[in-house]
Amino acid sequence: MLVIPAIDLRENRVVRLFQGDYERTKVYGENPLDYALHFEREGAKRLHIVDLDGAKEGKPLHGELILAMVKKLSIPVQVGGGVRTWEDIKFYLDNGVSQVILGTKALESKEFVKEVTSAFPERVIVSVDIKGNYVATSGWLNVVEVSYLDFLKELNDFSLFAIILTIIERDGTGLGVDLEPLQKALQVSKHPIILAGGVSTLDDLKRLKPYQIFGVITGRALYEGTLNLKEALQIASK
Repeated sequence: MLVIPAIDLRENRVVRLFQGDYERTKVYGENPLDYALHFEREGAKRLHIVDLDGAKEGKPLHGELILAMVKKLSIPVQVGGGVRTWEDIKFYLDNGVSQVILGTKALESKEFVKEVTSAFPERVIVSVDIKGNYVATSGWLNVVEVSYLDFLKELNDFSLFAIILTIIERDGTGLGVDLEPLQKALQVSKHPIILAGGVSTLDDLKRLKPYQIFGVITGRALYEGTLNLKEALQIASK
């Protein structure tokens, strides 16, 4: 199980949102590259970078900054936030990003997912962001009447690298993991699952170990010190 540090970008700074609320933004740093290099030095095997402004606006707004970061790193980087077009995907994949993350666009158009996963097999991740039993879109600003389990079943037809299952109510809260949505997702999805939202302590990681998921994404816990990355990596790799 990988422990994947998250770097969320707003106005070129490292931030975290509370439950996806753009009005509740906390700034952690002015230089995202410093954080990326720090996580790599600590032993992270993969990074998760999200363009929050891009997610809100529906187009990448931190693309050049992200590519500058990727060029300085030697570990795989997965990037999301506002990725909605072929041009967005090629911009990232042609310039060193390992996987791109689709969210809103994947829900809007299964045909688009089919096309891009056929052209770029194993290079696309779909982020299934949930509130309750339903899927949220547009940087979590909208909740649609689509069951996340039905959405996961539909995604089984495509050649994805993984699914990110984000429990929005737990994201950035420090409340710990909610196992029930994960358990249900594992029953219906054939893809590797990366869990996001609520992973804030070593005990959370220990609770997740039996489920043999691909990885967990954690952000606020690393920035605020409730989770030590080196210790987390040791537990996750056992």
